[in-house]
Amino acid sequence: MGRAEYRKGKKRRKLRKGRVFFLFLILFILFAGGYSIFQFKQGEKQSLGKIGVDEIKYEFNGEKDSSGGTNILLLGSDQRKGEKQSRTDTIMIAQYHPDKGTYKIVSLMRDMYVDIPGYSQGRINTAYTLGGPELLRQTIKQNFDIDLQYYAIINFEGFEAVIDEAFPKGVEIDVEKQMSKNIGVTLEPGLQRLNGKQLLGYVRFRHDAESDFGRVARQQKTLQALANQVSAVQTFAKLPKLAGVIMPYINTSMETGDMLFIGKELLTSKNHEVESLRVPIDGSFQDMRVNGAAVLSVDLEANKTAIKEFLAQ
Repeated sequence: MGRAEYRKGKKRRKLRKGRVFFLFLILFILFAGGYSIFQFKQGEKQSLGKIGVDEIKYEFNGEKDSSGGTNILLLGSDQRKGEKQSRTDTIMIAQYHPDKGTYKIVSLMRDMYVDIPGYSQGRINTAYTLGGPELLRQTIKQNFDIDLQYYAIINFEGFEAVIDEAFPKGVEIDVEKQMSKNIGVTLEPGLQRLNGKQLLGYVRFRHDAESDFGRVARQQKTLQALANQVSAVQTFAKLPKLAGVIMPYINTSMETGDMLFIGKELLTSKNHEVESLRVPIDGSFQDMRVNGAAVLSVDLEANKTAIKEFLAQ
């Protein structure tokens, strides 16, 4: 065999190997995609068999943040089946910044007394009861000058289901004190693993001297614990199924693909730090009563500045 023929034969073998590799790559992608879809459908079917809340489609005229971050109005709802209106005792702004790879949470105290567009003044969570997430978005924009691109509302059943699916052994939390009043469970102090129902009780508890301030601190502490513990390999493998489990319980203006992308970034990132800020900040509010109800009178300018500086870091 001449040198020229040898080279041609070697080239043909390389081409065949390249085609075989490419074929295997395509088959792998198809298998991985098919498996992911199967897992997503399995999780969705699991939740649809349990769900007891009718999903309401909300108007939401979200606007992209000028700094490039993705700001999500994150709400915890106590909506029950058949109810058109519900309350929210958790109001947060969750920000993911793709360029910086950062995750931030701004917790808004529900008792802040603010201007509600089209109405008079009231507690900030009243805006949600009056006009859903869109009116709450307008209220946050008017009072704190923050643009929100999406909303996501998760009800209590959904919270429990997702925690139990993602963390079958529970979420490790150091419970500070005994907690039981109005949370449906009794928690004893100490480091322990909490299932979905117990963890929901932990983040909802407010019947002590700290009231809502303590609850917000526990919510932020829990989010950091979830971020730290969610990076386990077995959790990453469950991501498609987790998405399927949570979707029937969550009412959101986000596309499923966007949610999966942000979730994947958190799971694969080396940075699992979730920075948090409570609003109103210390020294910027006073307790007062309006028609007999306890509310927080807030220095809006001080809190606007604090939020902008926090999100810009």
